[in-house]
Amino acid sequence: MPLMRALGPGSVSSFLKIILDVVFYALWVGLGASGLMLFAALLLSFNPDLIGDIALSVGESKLLSSGPVLMGAILAVGLYLAGVLVIVARLRQIFATLTAGDPFHPDNVARLRVIGLMLAALELGRYGFQIASAWLLPGRNQVDSNLNLTAWFSVLVVFVLAEVFREGARLRREAELTI
Repeated sequence: MPLMRALGPGSVSSFLKIILDVVFYALWVGLGASGLMLFAALLLSFNPDLIGDIALSVGESKLLSSGPVLMGAILAVGLYLAGVLVIVARLRQIFATLTAGDPFHPDNVARLRVIGLMLAALELGRYGFQIASAWLLPGRNQVDSNLNLTAWFSVLVVFVLAEVFREGARLRREAELTI
């Protein structure tokens, strides 16, 4: 049984590019839906009696029963989706170069750096959301002090990969100048 190629048309990278395309458009739909929900929550905040009927309950406590808390939660989801959308968009561009058979395209270095920065921003945003929810939500006066080592390791790996791609692009340029 022949092995699948990693690069070029009809390869694993082209299959992953198709999956990333589907996820990219699904994220746009999710971002649009969260924007519409944020707009609806804003409109409903003018009639607070209606928001009282819209509540997210976890166990015995109602978490999202006030307008500002509801809008803050929807905004947090929208910001998270926007961050993931940036990551997936850059991955789509990287996999397009892999499908074209050009893994060490010079633009891939900047794309990987943006992915690393966005992963770090999402993790910092998670910490900020935990602190804000502990401060603003009634009954939640404790911040979870869990440091996600996997997320920070992923950030470091992406930055190291960016440097590997930078070196690969440099070697390719040198090879192109060689007669």
